[in-house]
Amino acid sequence: MTTDDPASRDFRDLLHSLRVWDGVDLPALDPAAAPAAPLPLFRAWLREAAAAGQAEPHVMTLATADADGRPSARVLTLHDADEDGWHFGTHSTSRKGRELAARPDAALTFYWPVQARQVRVEGTVLSGTPEAATADLHARSTGALAAALTGRMSEVLASRAELTEASESAWARAEADPTLSAPTWTLYALVPREVEFFQGDARRRHVRLRYRRSDDGWVRDLLWP
Repeated sequence: MTTDDPASRDFRDLLHSLRVWDGVDLPALDPAAAPAAPLPLFRAWLREAAAAGQAEPHVMTLATADADGRPSARVLTLHDADEDGWHFGTHSTSRKGRELAARPDAALTFYWPVQARQVRVEGTVLSGTPEAATADLHARSTGALAAALTGRMSEVLASRAELTEASESAWARAEADPTLSAPTWTLYALVPREVEFFQGDARRRHVRLRYRRSDDGWVRDLLWP
C-alpha cells in the first residue's frame, strides 16, 4: 500500500525527478569481443572506471546470509582479484565473518555510474591463511592495521569514548610496531561460479553478459535486460 501524505508524495516526486547516467557518454560492450574468462574483463573495467574519474572504484557491496538464510549486505574494499578469486579482508568474529563461517556462499556487486557499468560476482568464499592475512595488513596503511588491532567489529559499543580509547591505543601500537598481526583478521577469497557484466544503454537496451563456470571452463550467455 502506498502512503499518500504530503511528505510521502514529495519524496516520491524527488525520486522520479532524479536521472540515471545524466550527461554520461556511455561506452559499449561487444559480447563477441569479450575474453573467454571474466577476470581480464573485470580488471579492464576497473582500470577504465578509475581512468574515467570514478571515485573509489575498488569499493563493492558484499552480500552474505546467516545460517537461517537471512541476508545482510555492506560496503567494503576489494584487496585483489586474481585466478584464486576476488579478495577482501575482515575479522572472522565480525557479523560477516560469522555468516561466512555458517554459510560460505556470497555475492559481490561493483557499480561504476560514471560509465553505467555494474559487475556482479557470485560464488563460494574461502578463508586464507594467517600468514596471508598478516601480509595483507602489512601491505596497507597504518590506519588499516590500527583498525584491525582495535577489533571487536560488530559488537555493541557502550560509548564513543570507549572507541576513542581503544582506537588511540591501537594506533600507538601500530605506529610503534608495524609488524604486528591481528589474530582474528582474515583474508577471504570469493571463488566465482558466476560473473555478470552490465553495460547501461541510454535507450535501455542494456547489455548483460554472464559468465558461468562449467567443467570445461567458462560459458558465456547474453541476458535480457
